[in-house]
Amino acid sequence: MESPREDNDLHVVTGAFGYSGKYIARRLLNAGRRVRTLTGSGRRCNPFGDAIEVHPFHFDRPDELLRSLRGADVLYNTYWVRFNHKDFRHRQAVENTLVLFEAARAAGVRRIVHVSITNPSEDSPLEYFRGKASLERALIHSGMSYAILRPTVLFGKEDILINNIAWCLRRFPVFGVFGDGQYRLQPIYVDDLARLAVEQGRGSDDCIIDAIGLETFTYRDLVETIGRTIGCPKPIVRVPPTFGYMVGRMLGAWHRDVMITREEIRGLMAGLLAVDSPPVGHTRLTTWARQHADALGRRYASELARRANREGAYERL
Repeated sequence: MESPREDNDLHVVTGAFGYSGKYIARRLLNAGRRVRTLTGSGRRCNPFGDAIEVHPFHFDRPDELLRSLRGADVLYNTYWVRFNHKDFRHRQAVENTLVLFEAARAAGVRRIVHVSITNPSEDSPLEYFRGKASLERALIHSGMSYAILRPTVLFGKEDILINNIAWCLRRFPVFGVFGDGQYRLQPIYVDDLARLAVEQGRGSDDCIIDAIGLETFTYRDLVETIGRTIGCPKPIVRVPPTFGYMVGRMLGAWHRDVMITREEIRGLMAGLLAVDSPPVGHTRLTTWARQHADALGRRYASELARRANREGAYERL
């Protein structure tokens, strides 16, 4: 059931200068909403100018965080960290998000739209999926209205995974897949996720949605499809996961980045990036990749560069 909303309602988006948060913010602005972002990158290149209000996260100052959320109708939470690092850890991301949820509750926010991951489990041996599951539980028991969106892999011009697969295909004579490469992925276009988030922000019913795209690939098929699309098909070879991780680690070190982690390989090979749910995306990866074939993989996309440089345009780092 959807309840009518006034055009001047305040909507708060975490990370509006980053990846998915930017697309959510843009859709809200296009719908005539008043938008505020909570961000750790307040000096980053701002694609919205004065159209949105900018507030720091203030996880360490809950009273300030509460003030930043007061008056908001909906909070769209995309905040997370991809892997553990000396400067950021999953555990801290969980703790910070719990602070955010409590501040939203205390501020009287009506609804939270929260971006999670497919197949979260508090029993998972993988901290990423375990942390996401604990946050889902906290939100469900918060007493607030919620929509939990569970995407797998996002694609778009700011993407890392798809772009860096293409980057490798452009530069190396072969491409190694972990094991047999038959584990599945269901990528969703980042703006399709944003559309779904904004739709759910208008609702009131509590829900959990597997946010998957129209196409399902095996990892091997995904690599082959990208190679053909960018005009760089390469032989696909099976490699042991440990060897593949070491190669990825060396390539990451070359760029002062983390290209892939052991946990990401384990989650991928365990089939955690696929579900048996109907798709909610509208955009096919194959179509989008053909439209962006000339640019896809021309530059390496660095996670750590984006985190270290809080001023440059997100997609250019």
